[in-house]
Amino acid sequence: SDGSIRLHQMTSEYPLMQWSGSTKGQPIIALQWALTRPAVFFALDASSNIYIWDLLENDLLPVAKQTIPSERVVTMTLLGEPEKANGLLGIVLAKESGQIDIQYVKKKWALP
Repeated sequence: SDGSIRLHQMTSEYPLMQWSGSTKGQPIIALQWALTRPAVFFALDASSNIYIWDLLENDLLPVAKQTIPSERVVTMTLLGEPEKANGLLGIVLAKESGQIDIQYVKKKWALP
């Protein structure tokens, strides 16, 4: 609820990493690991900002941020085929009106 992200290992109650304030206090409403690239995850905050984290490139801050200005995004999920090496990765956004939007991710964050 405060925008903090914590990376946990299943065998410990303490986080391996914690990123506080990465969304400037906006609650995170969805977070998902990339299906095609294990070190990348995406976070959606309550202000319809999508943050892309690539832990191999930068483990302190998101490597990109995209704002969806048209209307509020209520949730997101990722689509892709992890068994294929084509690097195709998409973000499915569900907007407050019920509209679904699919955006494709740059290859540098999608390739295995």
